[in-house]
Amino acid sequence: MLNFNDLKRLKPKTKGIDKSIGDEAVRVTVQALIRLNQTATAISLWPPTTIRTQQSGHYLSAFKGRGMEFDEVRPYQPGDDMRHLDWRVTARTGKVHTKLFREERERSVFLWVDYRAPMFFATRGVFKSVFAARAAALLAWTTHHHNDRVGGFIFSDTLHHELKPQRGKAQVLHFIKQLVEMPDKIAPVQREQIDKESALHALVRLRRVAHPGSLIFLISDFRNLNAQAESHLMQIARHNDVVMLFIYDALENQLPPKGSYRLSDGEGDITLNTANQQLVKNYHNRFMQHKAHLQELAQRHRLLLLHCATTDDPLTQLQHGLGRHHKR
Repeated sequence: MLNFNDLKRLKPKTKGIDKSIGDEAVRVTVQALIRLNQTATAISLWPPTTIRTQQSGHYLSAFKGRGMEFDEVRPYQPGDDMRHLDWRVTARTGKVHTKLFREERERSVFLWVDYRAPMFFATRGVFKSVFAARAAALLAWTTHHHNDRVGGFIFSDTLHHELKPQRGKAQVLHFIKQLVEMPDKIAPVQREQIDKESALHALVRLRRVAHPGSLIFLISDFRNLNAQAESHLMQIARHNDVVMLFIYDALENQLPPKGSYRLSDGEGDITLNTANQQLVKNYHNRFMQHKAHLQELAQRHRLLLLHCATTDDPLTQLQHGLGRHHKR
């Protein structure tokens, strides 16, 4: 069966596909990603339930001890700090009680961005790679506004680029520069040269560099996530908060109306006849299985999964998805 995820462009012979994909939809610019700073403040990054870092900062951890904010009062236990005894509750109950505090912590936000070949694809809206870059830039600016450290991991079929977590506008600008320049560094690859384990290698590396307590955004179409890759994802999720931005194109969700379409991957063309209802049905089932598998994976490991079509607005999707989680 033809794998449409490998296709970069759809050039229709009949109506039904948007022909208006312009330059701004197939590549990003530094100026455009910098302008997203103006709207990034509308995105909320929720406080994680557990932070395991040791450096003070801006988020409340589940650590108990001397800290920045009062948490609760409980009966005294051996080893409690005598300086935090609550004499009022002790006098009222006749039993010794102590105050507990939650410590304020900082965290790192990692942005894991997929630039593999299937991401440079769209039939409507923008390329998946463009959506990924815009979403990553918005999240980088949001992290900057929260005074957190932002780290980046951008990978393709043949190379990757890492940014160690740092604070500051300069870090965001450096990350944006990499988002814009990396597509030009990616050499064209034949299908037989594509490394189907590049996502696995990227997750292995992310697991090594992400400190426990980080907030991690995985921005991808999540192709070729084998059992080994999912195992590393599970280990990452054990110690961090993980959000998956699942990016897909309209063609991947549903084939176009009946007709004859010419599709190109940049190397050659093929003709697709969507009058073949069995092909249409099989293709749709394949996408729905992939979508359902990601949903099950997210539920099993307590990840947040956001569905993002290439026609969606990244800001709206992040506001809605993260805001909804924050209210839970």
